[in-house]
Amino acid sequence: MPNSQQKIKRARDVLSRPFTMSFISLIWKGIIVGLLTGLIVSIFRLIIDYTLKGLTVIYPLMASHHIYLIPYILLTILIVFILGKITKSQLRDLVGSGVPQIEAILLDEHQMKAGDVLWRKFVGGLLAICPGLFLGREGPCIQMGACIGQLIGDRFKITAKERRFLLECGVAAGLSAAFSAPLAGVIFLMEEITFNFQPQGCITALAAAISADLITILFFGVRPCLYLPLQANLPKASYPWLIILGLIIGLLAFGYQYCLLNLRWWYSKLHFPAIYHSIIPLLLVIPIGLWHPQILGGSHVFINDVAKMSSHQGFTSLLTILIIFFVVRFVFSMVSYGASVPGGIFMPILVLGALIGAISATILINYHVIPDVSYLNLIVISMAAYFGAIEEAPFTAITLLTEMVGSVDQVLPMAILTFIAYIISNALGGQPIYAALRQEMFER
Repeated sequence: MPNSQQKIKRARDVLSRPFTMSFISLIWKGIIVGLLTGLIVSIFRLIIDYTLKGLTVIYPLMASHHIYLIPYILLTILIVFILGKITKSQLRDLVGSGVPQIEAILLDEHQMKAGDVLWRKFVGGLLAICPGLFLGREGPCIQMGACIGQLIGDRFKITAKERRFLLECGVAAGLSAAFSAPLAGVIFLMEEITFNFQPQGCITALAAAISADLITILFFGVRPCLYLPLQANLPKASYPWLIILGLIIGLLAFGYQYCLLNLRWWYSKLHFPAIYHSIIPLLLVIPIGLWHPQILGGSHVFINDVAKMSSHQGFTSLLTILIIFFVVRFVFSMVSYGASVPGGIFMPILVLGALIGAISATILINYHVIPDVSYLNLIVISMAAYFGAIEEAPFTAITLLTEMVGSVDQVLPMAILTFIAYIISNALGGQPIYAALRQEMFER
């Protein structure tokens, strides 16, 4: 029997007093970070979207009137010069996605001049991505969000820990605004940046991510940014084939990591300054644009084009063009990212994953393993698996694709395929890609 003298606690003895949450003021600061990040990233996205649409007009015009190539090449050389001037003073902070640099800051291995990096990343990212280089917008968006978080933190008299939280808020808000995916933004922060779950930091980051996404809705509406209308679930008979596909994607993911981590070494063999390495991809992208302008850029538009391809084109011709697209996208993604320019790898990875899924679906449909209606399903789950294996972030991958595509119907096959691909890549020696890039960049 309980001690009759023991006081029995009531709800008021256990619950906190109303409006005494210790970090409510920090949440408001996180919301400010999210709103500002959402605004800047939305403008960044809008400029890229309109410019890439413009390339689909410009390149056919140059293909039919070659004389226009001369001013376009001169403009490209001017972009190389301007990009070099912008990145020269902050090259280490501005190259690539910016995520390894943010990780280094949070590990006290690096510091950045947030205001300087913010505008240079914005302008430099546009100069690199808008001409059609195979770079993602999300890396610059994440770093710009982190810059905003750092700047807001410096404006208030708060502790170093709280300033760190606001920088992390910027990371979550940046990814959220880049893809209209607030949950993925927070999970990415935990799974790839901080590697821990602190309620105070995560709730503040969620407030920032939601705020950023609300701003993107004003610019782009409520439609998921990569909406793919899945019409049916994968049949049960196809599940054993996911094991084979997972093995293949795991191998390809490790190959991507291996090539990506050799880029700086390959480019170091060039005998001219790194700030002008961009001349290589910016000139090489021109013949690619003349061949097929829709393939240029990150590019979520190209994923939609792949999703609309049909086996009615003929098995051999469809498979051939998809393989050619994959090879071109893989090689030029490497050429683009290695050239000391601002730009991310999320979207290029997702495009490659979509092509892997399309190739796999084409083969399985041809041999009657899956019906035609499951073509989109393989594209979606392969994007998640390839991304999850390369990034070694399966939870981020599944959440991101679910939010981007706008469907939860394929979570189980997506989780199975992502898990297998992740295990295979890791078993071969793969590492979390941003941690590996940080080690390559900052550890000697």
